[in-house]
Amino acid sequence: MTYREKLAAIRNQMLADNIQAYIIPSADPHISEYLPDRYKSILFASGFTGSAGTLVITMDFAGLWTDGRYYIQAVEQLSGTGYELVKLKAQGNAEYIDWLSEKLAPGDTIAFDARLISVQLTQLLEQQFLFREINLRSDKDYLDPIWDNRPELPKAAAFLLDETITGEPVPEKLRRLRTAMQQCGAEYHLISSLDDIAWLFNIRGSDVKCNPVVLSFALISSDSARLFIDVAKLDKKDKTLLLSWNVEIRNYNDIEYELAEIPASGSILIDPKRNCSALFEKIPDGVKVIFDVNPTTRFKAVKNPVEIGNIRETMIKDGVALTRFYKWLEENIGQIKITEIAASEQLYQFRAQQHGFIGESFDTIAGYKAHGALPHYKAVPESNAELASDGLFLLDSGGQYLRGTTDITRVISLGNLTEEEKTDYTLVLKGMIDGVTARFPKGSKGYQIDAITRKPLWDYAANYGHGTGHGVGYFLNVHEGPQVFNAANVPVEIEPGMITSIEPGIYRPGKHGIRIENLVLTVPDVSNEFGDFYTFETLTICYIDTAAVETALLDSRHISWLNKYNGRVFEMLKPYLNEEEISWLQQKTKAI
Repeated sequence: MTYREKLAAIRNQMLADNIQAYIIPSADPHISEYLPDRYKSILFASGFTGSAGTLVITMDFAGLWTDGRYYIQAVEQLSGTGYELVKLKAQGNAEYIDWLSEKLAPGDTIAFDARLISVQLTQLLEQQFLFREINLRSDKDYLDPIWDNRPELPKAAAFLLDETITGEPVPEKLRRLRTAMQQCGAEYHLISSLDDIAWLFNIRGSDVKCNPVVLSFALISSDSARLFIDVAKLDKKDKTLLLSWNVEIRNYNDIEYELAEIPASGSILIDPKRNCSALFEKIPDGVKVIFDVNPTTRFKAVKNPVEIGNIRETMIKDGVALTRFYKWLEENIGQIKITEIAASEQLYQFRAQQHGFIGESFDTIAGYKAHGALPHYKAVPESNAELASDGLFLLDSGGQYLRGTTDITRVISLGNLTEEEKTDYTLVLKGMIDGVTARFPKGSKGYQIDAITRKPLWDYAANYGHGTGHGVGYFLNVHEGPQVFNAANVPVEIEPGMITSIEPGIYRPGKHGIRIENLVLTVPDVSNEFGDFYTFETLTICYIDTAAVETALLDSRHISWLNKYNGRVFEMLKPYLNEEEISWLQQKTKAI
């Protein structure tokens, strides 16, 4: 079926059910950002490949609501599908709700699949529409009847991590969780988010591409811990180990029945952003519901000393792979055909040579020239540009290692740069340096770091449409909460032990894109009569190209930081390189 045919088939079902609007979110029953193939509903319906967005279908309009990271990509991918791009004003907002409020009349009905809608979003829909006498139907899946050969749920094996990798045993994590439950008055706690479950049970898998997680649910009480999973994914040894920790193993689909058995006099803790409405509806009437962020989300955001030590070692391995890649690229550009896809594949090979490498932490973004202006660009055969000795090349990539997750963006000059390219590059570098060197008082939030990082760009009336940074997991999801560095007033303090990206950018459609990204660890800095102050330790170990730097646009402290950083990269990677690689990197890290 073509996308227009699929759209017509959805509308035919809507017509038969007297539905005036249908919502298709980018989600699964775990409200994940990255999805198993079975739940890539937006891709199936419209052809849009981005990881964030919502389709809304009425009888006379079909639109994709998404943010600035995907505008150019969405226009291209939606062409001829029957869907139009609707630009979000603020990343992550459900702005289509306001549009539907203007579009629909009393008596109309909005439908969606409750398995793919969070509790929080359902509450927003109810607040907006029920008082206006617009009906909601949460039991409609209009994709499954038209989705031929829909992928099955993944069957790959799961495995438990040793304490030497995690730094904290499962019984201790459960103890901490139960203490947090007791403090908020919850007798039960439902966890649907896959990274929280992976952290809590020290379990990993490969059910979602680039995310080492396992499809599962967890129900925790004061005296029991139940893990709902495809039991066939666990070997006998791991099952025995889980049972020794008093973790009961149940079938994946049994979660619905277990929730329905909670005593009506009980209480349950639910994260409304990370649980689907379909499960929430199974909780018996009378049960007291406590809405709050999963305690495990806060726990795993603050890395323990073992995790921090392991991630520092992992960054060296990643830096070695990247050094070898950029040396290979420089020596082979113009000698052999190198496309964006070929470059991505070569980088993968260099990472795969490193001990403990598991796979990519996300699909590599390799954007040459104008493709760099697409923040979440992924080269496909139809767009696969060949690199030449000219212009800028943006490479945003990351690795999943047994002892850590990496995420790094570099832009390198391939030659013949314009003054605009050099200026943009230098401003982005300046913003990144201001971000990673920030000193800030205890209690500071992500939006304050965001503003500090953007200031050098704002001074030149430049800006970027994505956030400045996101939390990063430990051999887990590359995007991890609860902290985030963006303009939203997210009430999460930046704490020591958190690992976050700092990645400002400038994007000029049709010309070039620049983003420079390092991962940083929040660390204590100064304590005095004004209180406690924190700063960042830069974890990423990979040289920053100086060929595009306009030193006149930098202050002396920026130049000093850049030289010290590149010098540190050289000294840390030198023991792992051969003589030829050492000589090459020494030139690349030479002080300016």
